[in-house]
Amino acid sequence: MIYREAGDFKTTYRADAQTFPIKLDRVGYYGLLLVAIFVIPFVINDYWANAILVPFLIYGIAAIGLNILTGYCGQVSLGTGGFMAVGAYACYKLMTSFPDVSILVHVILAGVVTAGVGVLFGLPSLRIKGFYLAVATLAAQFFLVWLFNKVPWFYNYSASGMINSPERTVFGYAVTGPNASAAAQYLVCLFFVILLALVARNLTRGAFGRKWMAIRDMDIAAEIIGVNPLKAKLSAFAVSSFFIGVAGALFFAVYLGAVEVGEAFGITKSFLVLFMVIIGGLGSIFGSFAGAAFLVVLPVVLKVIGADWLGWPDDVVAHLQLIIVGALIMGFLIMEPHGLAQLWRLTKEKLRLWPFPH
Repeated sequence: MIYREAGDFKTTYRADAQTFPIKLDRVGYYGLLLVAIFVIPFVINDYWANAILVPFLIYGIAAIGLNILTGYCGQVSLGTGGFMAVGAYACYKLMTSFPDVSILVHVILAGVVTAGVGVLFGLPSLRIKGFYLAVATLAAQFFLVWLFNKVPWFYNYSASGMINSPERTVFGYAVTGPNASAAAQYLVCLFFVILLALVARNLTRGAFGRKWMAIRDMDIAAEIIGVNPLKAKLSAFAVSSFFIGVAGALFFAVYLGAVEVGEAFGITKSFLVLFMVIIGGLGSIFGSFAGAAFLVVLPVVLKVIGADWLGWPDDVVAHLQLIIVGALIMGFLIMEPHGLAQLWRLTKEKLRLWPFPH
């Protein structure tokens, strides 16, 4: 077997603390990154972009955001859909108010706006936690959806109440609007995924991550050893909301193009992202992508097998998806609470030690 550390020496502290300490992991990661950047954009079509790749990248960002808050800091949130709506509507207002500014800047600013809203709704976490915090964030979900539905200023007084993404370009290629190309949409989402995944990885491995995990494990003990719960919890809400806001902006502007807040960012969206985190693995960046990939690919696979091959009605396929997801959530919570990420870690450990018993 070649999956070993033997001969892979570390001569600096920086090399010893790198994300992928085994050379084969690094080669695989950079190889996958090269394929994602230089191969997939040239072979992608509209179906693969709209059905799998673009939603996977966007939900991956949202899952990382929720994982930072729930998996790393231990603050349960059911308001992901509402915070995605904040990002979407902030991006829409910025796009219509400043049409000459790049869409990339609008998406980042939408994340900043969402971070501010997340800090505001994160204030109850200083006094409550667990089930009560989940209820408070659930209230934020319903309040934000109601606000965007009832205040016409957010959708520029449109008679339909919907928001439509104006056409914007990046380096001359349309990424929003009816003329957007699948490759351009994919590359814009991939750019944000790579950037935010690196940010999340460094934050969770640094001082912020250690403070968040101390609060998660035991907040009273963390406060005793010098962790400020106010800064730790609110910073987790801010960073998490920024990621979710960016995902909401991309979901509206790049993926859908036109949304109605109640349908696109309802409570179902909050549970979907939460299920991604649970199935993928709490407290894991890789788990966020694994959960997002699983729940994005699952409906496509069920549709192909159930509807196209076996001829089942669409409603049967939809209910089968709910049954499978529910069974997986219960199974992971009972048998493997750390989700797909832990299964991947165990698989790599077995490969490293094979054929020796362990």
